[in-house]
Amino acid sequence: MAEHWGRFTGKAARYAQHRERYQPDIVLPLLRQWCGLVPRWTVADVGAGTGMVGDLFRANGNRVLAIEPNAEMRAACAASHASDNLFTVIDGSAEKTGLADASVETVAIGRALHWFNIEPALREFRRILKPRGWVAILACGRTDDGREENLAYREFLAASAGRDPARDPLLDVYRRLDTFFVGGEFHHAEVAGEIQLDWNGLRGLTLSLSHAPMPGSAAFPAFESALRFFFDRFALNGQITLTTRTWISAGRFAEQAS
Repeated sequence: MAEHWGRFTGKAARYAQHRERYQPDIVLPLLRQWCGLVPRWTVADVGAGTGMVGDLFRANGNRVLAIEPNAEMRAACAASHASDNLFTVIDGSAEKTGLADASVETVAIGRALHWFNIEPALREFRRILKPRGWVAILACGRTDDGREENLAYREFLAASAGRDPARDPLLDVYRRLDTFFVGGEFHHAEVAGEIQLDWNGLRGLTLSLSHAPMPGSAAFPAFESALRFFFDRFALNGQITLTTRTWISAGRFAEQAS
């Protein structure tokens, strides 16, 4: 939705450089097992951002149609994939992709579903999917529990950026993914990991978040100071360790499963 698209304006470069990447050796085997994913499929990466989910499917040899409504993110995505003739960047949204009816085998969403107007988006996914097509919903990154560092980082964001994931109504959508595919088919898995970040890495990752204040804003000095305090509290040999997780879900609508 338009009121959400602008949240990442000014953040594309940090997003591309610092956000956690999807690991093909974690995600692709599950999608091959559950969905029968093969290289000849065309994948619509909806809410593509800078193209990280698209990169995952390109590693499998798929053609990718990257749908992104934010102009800055879309430009960054196009620039980084300019030499790839199987990666096409399109100005569109989850609710209006601009794709033809029954034109893709898979709709893929990474770290973006909570920004969508969900009912119109699901109707659009049904429209553009070929018969027996799949929706893959992916996320990866630090968890809100696990290590003490993760709990403290969540507390920092709640206090300094006003965001507590446990109380964010936008994130409720991830707790009911299976309900979108009643009568169809649904799979889910989670794979744990860790990430080590130096100060620049932690700062870049944090500033790529939609709710982090922009440098130059009135709120930024206090925010950065609190982040530095968090880093200094937990850093060991110049790095901080956070628990991460990759969340992989794949579903097929009832009318697609028959």
